[in-house]
Amino acid sequence: MEAVVLEPNLDLNLRDIEVAEEIGPRDVRVQLNRVGICGSDVHYYKHGRIGPFVVNAPMILGHEAAGTVVEVGSEVTELNKGDRVCMEPGVPDPDSKATQLGLYNLDPQVRFWATPPVHGVLRPTVVHPAKFTFKLPENVSFAEGAMVEPLAVGMHAAKKARIQPGDLAIVTGAGPIGMVTALAALAGGCSKVVMTDFVQPKLDLAAKLGPIVPVNPREESLNGMVNRMTGGWGADIVFECTGSSHIASELFEPLAPAGRVVWVGMPVEPISFDIVAAEVKEIRIETVFRYAHVYDRALALMESGKIDVTPLITDTYPFERSDQAFEHAAAMPESSIKVQVRM
Repeated sequence: MEAVVLEPNLDLNLRDIEVAEEIGPRDVRVQLNRVGICGSDVHYYKHGRIGPFVVNAPMILGHEAAGTVVEVGSEVTELNKGDRVCMEPGVPDPDSKATQLGLYNLDPQVRFWATPPVHGVLRPTVVHPAKFTFKLPENVSFAEGAMVEPLAVGMHAAKKARIQPGDLAIVTGAGPIGMVTALAALAGGCSKVVMTDFVQPKLDLAAKLGPIVPVNPREESLNGMVNRMTGGWGADIVFECTGSSHIASELFEPLAPAGRVVWVGMPVEPISFDIVAAEVKEIRIETVFRYAHVYDRALALMESGKIDVTPLITDTYPFERSDQAFEHAAAMPESSIKVQVRM
């Protein structure tokens, strides 16, 4: 099949590649309609590796996807041919300890699309387990369906934060994950979100998504803004979505006593921070890795109108121009948030 293939020498080609996928009794075959380009896709495209995951053989990119069921396995009853669906890209070992405990995102043997050596989905069709395939509501488009994957990261972060109704949250970073985390936090009960970034056009877009207060640290103080909003008490939650090692030492200052930090972004290098600054406020620190048990909830919020991801889809390229889509995503303009490929 024709696919977007990253070669071990980091060339990106739209070419034929043999992918043998037999449909099992509990699988469905999906014809892809829309695929988003994630930061991890761009990282593989530019560097050929993320940590221990190295592109040593040709690999199809893409894991944020939606499409139409074109074939169902003999034991599948919950999905039918013609259903519009999105797919959760990580498939764990059903017999692993992590899966049995409900922590399937932490299964060391999980097979995740576009993570070497597993092929992704920038291709015509894919075979996928029915239990990790979710029917799209009638009012949710394919483009929105392909946004469920990044939104799931924000949903998982919001769950880990244990939001209380009326909480004030800070989100650092106005990229795609920062944006969806802010939307998830608001849907989860936060009254307002303060979002920080140095890129003003992204902050301007964020301010249109709901009760989001943009703060550009070049123009104003985050701590000053939070103190004015809370009478000096501080915010309840910080969602760190930049992956910056420099910001780690600054996360505790704007927090209220007994506040929470949820680390969403992944620093390239190990970081250090002042543990005493966290201890004197009894700050709780949480981390997230992908997500688990949130796809159905994300779709329910999108169906109800509580979360609208369409403003985040800023650039769409046809499949035959996938190379240009990756070039765009690798040098993302300040006005762009999410790049998608229309299959």
